[in-house]
Amino acid sequence: MKAAIIFGSRSDSAVMEKVAPVLREFGVEFSSRIISAHRTPELLDETIERLENEGTEVIIAGAGLAAHLPGVIASRTLIPVIGVPISSGGLGGFDALLSIVQMPRPIPVATVGIDNAANAAYLACRILALKYPGLKEKLAASSVKMKADFAGENENADLQEE
Repeated sequence: MKAAIIFGSRSDSAVMEKVAPVLREFGVEFSSRIISAHRTPELLDETIERLENEGTEVIIAGAGLAAHLPGVIASRTLIPVIGVPISSGGLGGFDALLSIVQMPRPIPVATVGIDNAANAAYLACRILALKYPGLKEKLAASSVKMKADFAGENENADLQEE
């Protein structure tokens, strides 16, 4: 099970660092790189080729502003790409969300909410679980635990009327 995390600039690190703990929790091997689709397109192409040769099975790509990185990656590989729109600039990430989610046919990019890099990692695990039964079992156990934890929180959540 191999995933890759790619994001456009060091300033995206605070959002994209939320991917790694989820992948580690479920035992997914990953690499991460900072690569700009605009400033270093040759490096991006080389990296995509290397990821394909290494057997990477899903890519999580984060970008802000024009947010072309996830779409450019998806246009150059058949590896599934999950885009993370990152809030930056004056539009609070809405520009990045639209740039990532509005991809032309047949270049799909799965897209999570603005700054929701953890959800991208969970989605990557679900994609990988289609192939890896052990990962599917870990996800199922995590879901059961999440439901139990939530139920426990609600046992003490009764509000008293005044």
